[in-house]
Amino acid sequence: MWSIHAVLASSVSLALLLALLLALPAAGLLVRTFILMHDCAHGSFFASRRLNEVVGFVTGVLTLTPFAQWRRDHALHHASSGNLDRRGHGDVPTLTVREYFARPPRARLAYRLIRHPALLLLGGPLHLAIGQRLRGKSIATGSPQTLSVWRTNTAILVMLAVAFSTVGWKTVVVAYAVPYYIAAMAGVWLFYVQHQFEDAYWAPHDDWDYVEAALRGSSHLRLPAVLQWFTGSVGLHHVHHVAPKIPNYRLQPCCDANAMFQRSPVVTLRSGTTALRLSLWDEDERRMISFRDAIHR
Repeated sequence: MWSIHAVLASSVSLALLLALLLALPAAGLLVRTFILMHDCAHGSFFASRRLNEVVGFVTGVLTLTPFAQWRRDHALHHASSGNLDRRGHGDVPTLTVREYFARPPRARLAYRLIRHPALLLLGGPLHLAIGQRLRGKSIATGSPQTLSVWRTNTAILVMLAVAFSTVGWKTVVVAYAVPYYIAAMAGVWLFYVQHQFEDAYWAPHDDWDYVEAALRGSSHLRLPAVLQWFTGSVGLHHVHHVAPKIPNYRLQPCCDANAMFQRSPVVTLRSGTTALRLSLWDEDERRMISFRDAIHR
């Protein structure tokens, strides 16, 4: 006959296993929560500006994202995506082949580390969770972005304090931290494949075109229906970049109804995973290539 301790240990193990299994759908819901915040940042989810602000802030706290600061960075991303002369706004650091080889060995090594798939996927969540907490120091004091950072930080601390005092830190780790980490990894990959694929669009500022950058520099990521729901149709990124005011639940009908959206590059789960090895923009061939291709070309 099992002892009481054995029964309790077995129950705890079963509960932990169930919690870990539920981490995947919980992570999916966090990704969808982030997409709601994203739509609120564009003012597209609600007709009311105030409602977009309130829901954007709350969903930002739940996803550890300062809403107003992120909204500003994301607007800059939309205004400069694919522009070689205006890189650095909400995108993955990207060098051209010539820029890479012009750098000293130590700088090339640093870039290779930054672009390594393991560091992107495993380190990206830490940057999202911690790096954004410190953004207030790099923004003008008293700006709406600074206030957004510190208000979000305060709300997160209050949320964690209440959670720790009511359910304990172990529950918080299993029920929130683990799903958040998985969701952030998925988010890093999603954002990567939306703009980092072989036929991605990059052009100098004088030749850069907003619509071409949206249609050719943003991918059409085709996902299974359940993943499309969890990700809020973010895979239809080309449609979103052409018209950011379209809410996530309208992206698919818009894509189906307009022929111009059918010419955007298509990315799948498989090709999106392969794209993680593409790290440099080849100015001559006008495509993304790997470090190995750059060295042996």
